[in-house]
Amino acid sequence: MRLFTFGYGFSAGALGARLKAQGWSLVATYRRAEDAGRLQALGVEAVSVNDPAGLAAQLKAADAVLVTAAPDTEGCPGLRALVPAMARAGAFPDWLGYLSTTGVYGDRQGGWVFETGRLAAQSMEGARRVAAERDWLDVGKGMGLTTTIFRLPGIYGPGRSTFDRLRAGRAKRIVAPGQVFSRIHVDDLAAGLAASIARPRAGGIYNLCDDEPAPNSEVVAYAAELLGLPAPPEIPVEAANLAGPAQRFYAESKRISNARAKAELGWRPAYPTYREGLNAILQAGG
Repeated sequence: MRLFTFGYGFSAGALGARLKAQGWSLVATYRRAEDAGRLQALGVEAVSVNDPAGLAAQLKAADAVLVTAAPDTEGCPGLRALVPAMARAGAFPDWLGYLSTTGVYGDRQGGWVFETGRLAAQSMEGARRVAAERDWLDVGKGMGLTTTIFRLPGIYGPGRSTFDRLRAGRAKRIVAPGQVFSRIHVDDLAAGLAASIARPRAGGIYNLCDDEPAPNSEVVAYAAELLGLPAPPEIPVEAANLAGPAQRFYAESKRISNARAKAELGWRPAYPTYREGLNAILQAGG
């Protein structure tokens, strides 16, 4: 079995490691020459996004395709590069996954959000994700592909968690009354993607997140306690001088439901709350 990923960052790397342990081979795109060497050092075959023939050949051989790149002003770069290559090669992978964001839902004032809910993105980035989801679903229908959309909240894991910000002295304990958000450990994300590959569903849309939405201040305080550090002082959100993306983040509050992924994919997060996730990272030396 062969996995092709458009981009090979934090999320794709976690899925790649999981599938490689099961005997899969991996190939990923790169833009810069130095990134090809990085991929090869990880045991991942590399193909340039600027090599149409190479893309076509790799897609023809792929059983599963994962698109991780964020959309730009012209839409999804993965769609622009891969759809012509798939058409050229007559490639029909068993599964095609697109990583989106729960930002497509906008603000729900702390309410629960399901995949069937309306999309009300409140930022340009969120609106671009809405458009990219639509485009990939349309391509799936038009080409007969098993396209699946995954809406993701904040992703954390070893080397990318509250611990790192606390150790660097950059963690802020921001308080926004009533504001909560969901998150997911990167290993749980990889497990959810693998579960979908095993149970492909054309046009499927899944929220992948843990079971307990929580405020930032609570998570930071818990992580500080685990490290034996004093919790950073609470900062009211209006006094935090947040930049644009962070300001938009704290303007939204929602609880993301993972019920559909559990019911249809048989998936369960190994780290159902930030507490289990942070403890696991610390025990692993992260």
